[in-house]
Amino acid sequence: MGRRRRSRAAEALAAAALLALSAACGSRLPERDFERDDRTSAPTRGTGEPIRVGIITSATSPVGGHAFTGPRDGAKAYFDRLNERGGIDGRRVEVRLCDDGGSGVGNNECVHKLIDEDRVVALVATTALDYAGAPRVSHARVPDIGGQPIGAAYDTYPHLYGIYGSLAPRDGTPGWDGKLYGGTEVYRYFKREHGARTAAVVSYNQSASAAYARLVERGLKAEGYEVVTEQVDFALPNFRAVAADLKEQGADLVFDAIDTHGNARLCEAMDDAGVDVLAKVTNVQNWTSTVPKDYKDSPRCRNALWTTGSSRNFQDTRNKAVREFRNATRGLTTHSQWQLEGWAAARWFTDAARSCARTGITHACVDDFMNRSDGYTAGGLLLPVDFARLAEPPKTRRICLSVARWEDDRGWVSQGSMNRTCFKVPLLAYEP
Repeated sequence: MGRRRRSRAAEALAAAALLALSAACGSRLPERDFERDDRTSAPTRGTGEPIRVGIITSATSPVGGHAFTGPRDGAKAYFDRLNERGGIDGRRVEVRLCDDGGSGVGNNECVHKLIDEDRVVALVATTALDYAGAPRVSHARVPDIGGQPIGAAYDTYPHLYGIYGSLAPRDGTPGWDGKLYGGTEVYRYFKREHGARTAAVVSYNQSASAAYARLVERGLKAEGYEVVTEQVDFALPNFRAVAADLKEQGADLVFDAIDTHGNARLCEAMDDAGVDVLAKVTNVQNWTSTVPKDYKDSPRCRNALWTTGSSRNFQDTRNKAVREFRNATRGLTTHSQWQLEGWAAARWFTDAARSCARTGITHACVDDFMNRSDGYTAGGLLLPVDFARLAEPPKTRRICLSVARWEDDRGWVSQGSMNRTCFKVPLLAYEP
């Protein structure tokens, strides 16, 4: 699909929806509807034919041309390196790419093409703004491995395995009776490790942005923070007024529910007002090497950027698995955490395919490996991933964090060990 024109308003609205995890979930399908003739996954062991996988990416979307391409690029780099080293048991991995344009219609078209026409054995590193084709993928029993959970699909359907795992039953209904649950570990971290007490949450006066801000506010209050809420007009945001109030309130932390462009303007206003905070907290989507360019006009705020996630810092080259990723992606002009997670998703599929040496690489065999892979870490790149399918949501959970902060002379610097930065926290319900 060609590049599509987009307005600043469309980009910001889509980014707010992305933050709020509000992509459409599709209709509920009874378990019997997930049955299908498995003719498309007949064993090909010993034939020497390529192993075909599909990658769906919203490469052209309202959020922007590069917002979703990281996982695709990381996965493709892994498979290119794998093929250079002989593939899987001597068989090349053939990657079929599909850009869904960020729309539900386009997503369904990609699902049809990859599953029914290209007959892929699995999808890998799916990154879709609107995963409308998720019910069809699940109905076909095609494993979707290591996708980014932008909406609720990976907490809804069987045969879909998000990069961060899921404890939900995945029986066709999102989460538990339509509710998902999130922990307060990020807020606990800054309170316990850095003594933060006051936090500001900045949002637009737009529904998805405001809804996400309310969720952040609930989590902060559950951890005992004093919370300052700042809402700006979506059409004419006055970030200078927000920055002035942040300085007066003495906020330790700043969280937001706004787009990248708005964040850059907010940081610029904070620098102009002389606002000093312990941390301007961002998320995994913005954990990239483009920080100097994105925040070029706000050096003080830029060096207060912190990020948290569930995978090892892509700049932590002390780790062997990270070094392998960086060496294989030297040709990319930028690097990001989503690229590393796409690389991990491709490795996950490869481990699943290699487990099928005796039976042949089929949908069913790969799916069986995924169901057995609780605690999977992709060689230490991910925090242990679980797919427990609990009948009831737990009230608390021990959750670990990967934390990094930006420093101009060093880039993203890991803060402690992600396997030891762990907290037992309450899980709060929210509706996707």
